[in-house]
Amino acid sequence: MTAVQGERRAVVLLSGGLDSATVLAEVVHQGYRAYALSVAYGQRHSAELAASEAIAAHFGAAAHQVLTVDVGRFGGSALTDQRIAVPENGADEGIPVTYVPARNTLFLSLALGWAEVLDAEAIFIGVNAVDYSGYPDCRPAFIEAFSALAAVATKSGVEGHGPRIEAPLLTLSKAQIITRGTALGVPWPLTVSCYQADSQGRACGRCDSCRLRREGFLAAGQVDPTRYQ
Repeated sequence: MTAVQGERRAVVLLSGGLDSATVLAEVVHQGYRAYALSVAYGQRHSAELAASEAIAAHFGAAAHQVLTVDVGRFGGSALTDQRIAVPENGADEGIPVTYVPARNTLFLSLALGWAEVLDAEAIFIGVNAVDYSGYPDCRPAFIEAFSALAAVATKSGVEGHGPRIEAPLLTLSKAQIITRGTALGVPWPLTVSCYQADSQGRACGRCDSCRLRREGFLAAGQVDPTRYQ
């Protein structure tokens, strides 16, 4: 699918959470025609997927794809295996049980395929290496490695015009992300960050993701608009 002359296209990985919503807002602000991609990967709840649909519609995404790749069948993560409890006592030392093996590698691979078909110039992902939960696939080294992979793994990459991998939130604090998102008009009540939100998208207020989100709004000097159970 060849882009219309003068049109800038980008694929945006959209989870429905605070970070990815801010990235989508940034992409639209920069003048890209945004194509949002969400993945049903066997996560504990579907509330974040419903949130991603609302956020994509809010920002006028050109398209929103929801792909199903159920890595939850492998187990191994508290986010995909109901037998593993979601930690509620703060961040653990090392890599926590909420890490989903190879999740961002999978997400970027799917985005890479769509980006090549769209002739998109960039793929945006909302990973963050400052206020995050210790996941290895949220680090600069991961983004650099996948960028190198993308350059040799696709026809467009080999021809020298493959999509860039952009992680604009990589070095920002959660407070800085919230400040930027607010300036861009992100509708925070639509976003769902909680690891164990209920069917209505209300947050538990106890998991690590809820803690980071709550502390971020506090540090940004803003009222926390999160809907709690």
